[in-house]
Order: sequence, then C-alpha cells, then structure tokens
Amino acid sequence: MPKTAGLLKKPVIAGIVDYLLITFGTILMTVGVYFFKIPNGFVTGGVSGIGTILGKAIPFISSGQWIMIINVLLLVVGFIVLGKMNSIKTVYCSLLFSFSTYICELVVPISAPLTDQPLLELVYAMLLTSAGSAILFNNNASTGGTDIVALILKKYSSLDIGKALLVTDFIVASCSFFTFGIEAGLFSLLGLFAKAFLVDSIIESINSCKYFIVITEKKDEISKYIMTELHHGATVTEGVGSYTETKKYMIHTVCKRIEAVRLRHTIKKIDPHSFIVITTTSEIVGRGFRSI
Repeated sequence: MPKTAGLLKKPVIAGIVDYLLITFGTILMTVGVYFFKIPNGFVTGGVSGIGTILGKAIPFISSGQWIMIINVLLLVVGFIVLGKMNSIKTVYCSLLFSFSTYICELVVPISAPLTDQPLLELVYAMLLTSAGSAILFNNNASTGGTDIVALILKKYSSLDIGKALLVTDFIVASCSFFTFGIEAGLFSLLGLFAKAFLVDSIIESINSCKYFIVITEKKDEISKYIMTELHHGATVTEGVGSYTETKKYMIHTVCKRIEAVRLRHTIKKIDPHSFIVITTTSEIVGRGFRSI
C-alpha cells in the first residue's frame, strides 16, 4: 500500500511542478507585454500584438481587454474548427495571460514607456516574452492566440505550422507601421525576428545535458557512483591505449548540467589518472530525461 501511494504521489508532484512552471512562464510573458511592448507600440505578432494595435485604434477598450476578448474568441473558434485541439494547459495559459494583463492595467496603469530608451525596452520585451514562451513550449503548453490561427491556416492551406505562424505574426507586426509609425514598426519587425532565435536558444539551454566519456581503470567504482548516486545508466566498453598499450575501460553516460560538476569531481577523486571528455548535448530523450 505505501508503495502504491508513492507511485501515485509522483505524478501529482510532477503535475504541480508542471503547472507552477507554466504559470511562471505566463507571468514572464505578461510582464514583458504589459510593461515593455504595449507602452512602446512594439507589435511582434500574437494576440498581444493585435491587442496593442486595437488598444491604440479603439482606445475606449484597453489593450488588456482586447487580449482577453480575442483569446476567448480564438479558443472558441479553435474548438469549433479544429475540434478538441486545445489542451487544458493551453486554455489555462491563454486565460491566465489575458486575465493577468487586465489585472496589471487595473493595479499598475501605464500610459507611457518606462524609459526614453526604446532599444533597451525592446531588449527586455523580447527577453521576457521569449523566456516565457520557451518555458511554455518546453512544458507542452502555449498561450493559444495566433497559434490557433496558424493551425487553421495549416488545415485549409499547404503551409506548414512554422510558416503559417510566421505569416500571421508578420502580418500583425507590419500593421504597427500604420498604427504607431515607422520607428515602432521597424522595432517590431526586429523584435519578431529576434524572438524566433531567442525562443529556440532558450529551449536548447533549458534542455542541454552533458555527455561523459570516461577512460579509466576503475570502471566498477565510477559506474556504481553513476547508478546509485546520480540514478543514471552507463555503458562500458573495453579498449587498449595506443601509447601505453594497457587495457582501459571507456564509460559512456549522460547527466543533467547540475549533476555534471559532481560527477567530474567524483571521477577525479576515484581515479586521478582518468581521462574525461565532456560534451554538451542540446537534448536527451529517454528514461530519466525527457519523454517523447
């Protein structure tokens, strides 16, 4: 019975951590959009971009309210046109993003940029929203919005999802030229292309792991530490050094970045004469790491 309770407890804890992460990611996006994108008229696509444009064009409805209205409408349209494609996470993040933006308007009203440095504010806008998006994508979630539009375009055209999303965001970003002027439009397009690279880079950084190749004579002690302390597997192959012509063992293993320093220190402690090759991998898929 206690063992069964432990097995049930793990998915619950994992689910709580998952939702804490996507909540944090959504809040990062909210801060980047509300405090940096909307005041400067930075329109880099998405529902936040549409809301920013409509908030300027139709001022009696605020940008936060427009974001909430559009997100709810797109969720409904996505459900009708695409079926049950909207996961619980996407619905949760979409509504949280809309609601938190609207709450920011009520609690911390802003009518002008925080500074007189638009490039500085663009950097913060892109960093915060890209980090938020990366956390959401990494946890199989999104804030919906133009993702749903892209999926509809994909369904009724020959465009793939990446190109469809780029087309929708580019159209939205281009509208900033007419609404906020040439300067804001140029900043918006710059932000749009910068975000595409930033999101990929942040996701790779989050998922990066370390691949170890250890050449040693003390394979048993090192393998035991990897399996019992780090709870990872290891593959051992036998070889002969071309210079010394002595028999050696090669231990292959992977671990998370936070574990790499401990493993390297322990290997040198067990076998000071060991030879270690450490490389960075963008992602490890398998038991103990990411599931497909």
